[in-house]
Amino acid sequence: MSNPSPSRDEQDLRRFGYAQELFRNMGGFSNFAISFSIISILTGAVTLYGYGLKMGGPLEMSLGWPLATVFTLLLAASMAELCSAYPTSGAMYHWAAALGGRAAGWFVASLNIVGLVAALAGVNFSAAQFVLPFLDISPSFTHVFEMFAFTLVVHGLINHFGVRLVALLNNTSVVIHVIGVFAIAGMLFWFAPHRPVSFLASVGHSSGHPYAWAFLLGLLQAHWTYTGFDGSAHMAEETHNPRRVAPWGMVIAVGVSGVVGYLLLLAITLAIRSIPAVLAAHDAQGNPVPAAIAILQTGLGYRFGNALAAIASMAMWFCGLSTVTSASRAIYSLARDHGTPFARVMQQVSARHGTPVAAIWATVIASLAAMAWTGAVPVVTSLSTVALYSAYVIPVALGLRSRWRGSDWPALAKWTLGQWGAALNGIALVYTVFICFVLMMPPNQLAAKTLAGVLAALTLIYVFEVRRKYVTPGWVSKQRPDPAAGPQQVLRITRD
Repeated sequence: MSNPSPSRDEQDLRRFGYAQELFRNMGGFSNFAISFSIISILTGAVTLYGYGLKMGGPLEMSLGWPLATVFTLLLAASMAELCSAYPTSGAMYHWAAALGGRAAGWFVASLNIVGLVAALAGVNFSAAQFVLPFLDISPSFTHVFEMFAFTLVVHGLINHFGVRLVALLNNTSVVIHVIGVFAIAGMLFWFAPHRPVSFLASVGHSSGHPYAWAFLLGLLQAHWTYTGFDGSAHMAEETHNPRRVAPWGMVIAVGVSGVVGYLLLLAITLAIRSIPAVLAAHDAQGNPVPAAIAILQTGLGYRFGNALAAIASMAMWFCGLSTVTSASRAIYSLARDHGTPFARVMQQVSARHGTPVAAIWATVIASLAAMAWTGAVPVVTSLSTVALYSAYVIPVALGLRSRWRGSDWPALAKWTLGQWGAALNGIALVYTVFICFVLMMPPNQLAAKTLAGVLAALTLIYVFEVRRKYVTPGWVSKQRPDPAAGPQQVLRITRD
């Protein structure tokens, strides 16, 4: 792919040692849309609604959501500054490599990939759970898993055939999410019987834990929703003016999701007739019904409630599509530095479609395996949340350490926190480490064990397979990339 007149963005990318291979077709709205779609308030907030309600009761929704929103905004802002300094598809991988060295970059990249793959499994499995009642199909595990697998394949095909189609669908996703939230919230506020506002302060729960601890465990609902906002950073090499656009894409996606998601949660919570009945809901065949669907069915009628649940499943479908995009770019970025098994295959980009085809299908297959292993949405969501937040916070910690050592890396950024950077980084760091610890405690101990197993496997892969072949990008040893440096490596493009 020769270009006799490279754009300013392409020239900027060459300073990092990479040729422009992926098609740079995204504008600001499309970049924001990728993160907003992966966050998907109609996925995380609704899928784990029953879990949050069981742990913290209505107060989990009215207080837990805004609490998680504020701290996630601090984390997103800290990451946005790093994204502006290093606008590549590697995202957290390159930030960690530049600020912490070779091994730090590789493990951050791997955790990010694990988290995205697990998140994709939770998203698409939840979408299947929500759409089957609308189709009058019993949501047994077998039926749900079959629909889940079919959805994964469709997402793989769409991502295979081009970033322009994905960008168009992500733009549509924003509209679907906003319309869906206002449709569900409006119908519940207007037609469903609802509780007085004071109900939002109640703490009724049935988790068996002391309330304060149960409330913290219930934050999984909000924090799993707020995963994937790094998607804007992963699309930096496909976005115009990424040093400004990609950071804003992350921050605005979290902010908009926080406001719109809060409206949705308040509407659903005020429509609860009986908390025990919602948590114990089953269909005629004895299959458990997600709490949010049960509330819609009892508040608006069975058929109308299922119709609105179908709208939520559509939003989840878009979320899964965006997650495949983000995960495949993370795999592609690591593979082009020979940091994955079968790196030569994983780094290949289709000349016809401009997409990393092998990385896309590796994402699909790995997500299918993750769901088959865990078998439960709360477990896979907890695993994805902890893995992703670990990948988020390690570069922030390394960036803060570099600030204290006098590094001038923030001078590379066009999107900056200024004099407040170190303080906001520190707050985001402490909170994120704390919440990761909480989310691996019972009843999510399988997530902790799985993550420990994943880390052990990653260590073995790194020591015996990757370390000999892994080539850290040349620019990461410099705090400021050399503007005169040309591409240090040109990636091979294969034809279909």
